[in-house]
Amino acid sequence: MVLPAHIGLWRQGVYNEAMYRVVREITFCYGHRLLNHSGKCRHLHGHNGRAVIVLESCQLDHLGMVVDFGAVKKVIGAWIDTALDHRMILHKDDPLIPLLQQQGEPIHVLDVNPTAENLARLIYDFAAEQCFPVVEVCLWETEDSCATYRGEAQDRGER
Repeated sequence: MVLPAHIGLWRQGVYNEAMYRVVREITFCYGHRLLNHSGKCRHLHGHNGRAVIVLESCQLDHLGMVVDFGAVKKVIGAWIDTALDHRMILHKDDPLIPLLQQQGEPIHVLDVNPTAENLARLIYDFAAEQCFPVVEVCLWETEDSCATYRGEAQDRGER
């Protein structure tokens, strides 16, 4: 996918402050558990997650957009659907991984505990790798609890 030229400038840090912001929400279901956690989250459980992806740019493309919402859905939404939706998201050291794999269960393995904070960063990093001008991702794990990841200052074009 080819994104507008102004997005490349944004990624290079040419813009100090964006004037336009768009937000796309993507919902998905996932299960996880947290290793070494003393509370309820140490047990396998699931969530109806909502990723809120925030994109910014100083300029609009020739159509008057920061990024087409359809492009966000097509690229980031498709990746979430394939990699995270209806999967158990587990830490690489989770002893259940071999058993779940043996049973053919869909899993996604992380190097870190699959907290809402780490999932927000995972989605942010994927969006940035695809050259979207992402500035933050909020992952709503429940109706009333979310975690937000904002990229490094240089990733957002700040100095």
